[in-house]
Amino acid sequence: MSAPALPAMLGQNLKNHKNNRLIKIAKKQMEQLILPAASHTAGQITLPGSKSISNRTLLLAALSNGSTQIRGCLASDDTDRMLEALQSLGLDVKNMGENNFEMTGNGGSFTVKQSDLFLGNAGTAFRPLTAALALSNGHYTLSGVPRMHERPIGDLVEALRQAGAQIDYLGNDGFPPLKISPANIDLSKPIKIRGDVSSQFLTALLMALPLTKQQSTIEVVGELISKPYIEITLNLMARFGVQVKRDGWQRFTIPANSQYQSPALIEVEGDASSASYFLAAGAIGGSVSVKGIGEDSIQGDVKFADALKLMGASITYGNNSIMALKPTSGKLKAIDLDCNHIPDAAMTLAILALFAEGTTVLRNIASWRVKETDRISAMATELRKVGAIVEEGADYIKITPPAQLTPNAVIDTYDDHRMAMCFSLVSLGGVPITINDPKCVNKTFPEYFQRFAEIVKP
Repeated sequence: MSAPALPAMLGQNLKNHKNNRLIKIAKKQMEQLILPAASHTAGQITLPGSKSISNRTLLLAALSNGSTQIRGCLASDDTDRMLEALQSLGLDVKNMGENNFEMTGNGGSFTVKQSDLFLGNAGTAFRPLTAALALSNGHYTLSGVPRMHERPIGDLVEALRQAGAQIDYLGNDGFPPLKISPANIDLSKPIKIRGDVSSQFLTALLMALPLTKQQSTIEVVGELISKPYIEITLNLMARFGVQVKRDGWQRFTIPANSQYQSPALIEVEGDASSASYFLAAGAIGGSVSVKGIGEDSIQGDVKFADALKLMGASITYGNNSIMALKPTSGKLKAIDLDCNHIPDAAMTLAILALFAEGTTVLRNIASWRVKETDRISAMATELRKVGAIVEEGADYIKITPPAQLTPNAVIDTYDDHRMAMCFSLVSLGGVPITINDPKCVNKTFPEYFQRFAEIVKP
């Protein structure tokens, strides 16, 4: 399921697309993508599958009784790493073509009890697999790329150790790579876990604990960030037959003898985080519709559309689609917003701040610092290259747009797919922009730049 190489994809796009001038590519090893100045957008985009839903669904299908057909799974580096890991662990996975898979579940018990797994920079694979394997009575090592080894996992490991899991650090304490050994699991006491670092830690625990067949309780210490991602987890667990009882956002209980059962068929929603770039393009340059999600999406990032409304854009919901139109006044408005509910899509708001009247403040985004890169620092650095005045704090960023965007800025992407996709929007301000390492979008959206070219008009 490897994503096609970016040069081949872009080459095909340039052959097929009438407006070849929209994309110019540096010749040397395809390391840069130059987007020319533009100002108008129109069209419709069909979204790729959600990364969050895809990787959760793949793991839940693997842990369930029965066979599950998964339709519309995201084709990306992150899902490739999850699929490779599951196959290494003995799962029977059939690629049915067109991003559809059939997974025969293991009933909650991995047949392979010793394996070395490489998971790249896929947090949505690394964290839940850590928890599931820690409760699976086997010998495993989990490693990734250097950046993955800089992303904290100590709070999850500590939570699992409270239950008796045997997990050792193979490098720096609190960070991957990890060694997992067989253990006697005791869930007679609640597991306590911090909620203010990454919601993926709580997701990992929730998805793994049914494997023990014991009643288990998780208590969240402090404020839980990124709550909508926990909603996705709970929703999908319920579709696989495990109902989690919860007391607000502080206490979660999984009943004894819980067991995942295949729902037979799961259709993956379009990725709401990816939708944000195209909806933003519509709000900046004209009108763009995204197909694959609607107002009733289970993804929290669908609320990005509400933030666009606050900025003055017009939003229309259709049957499994959302359309964004440029404000009638022609100018977006600055906002001051708590972004805890849309942590990934909030990055797109940072770019929209360049097109807004006034100073935009995005708050409660501390989780940005432990993502694929330190996104607060990276965003501030790159926004300054295009002329913005930026103030960054531990959990906020404040952006004042320049009177005129700086043309021909060269944007570093930090091996972070969202940095590359976000900064493509700067070209809609009538200035050329160069994106370094555009292939980093393979993590979640290998065809992003082709799709972006389709909605940019002369």
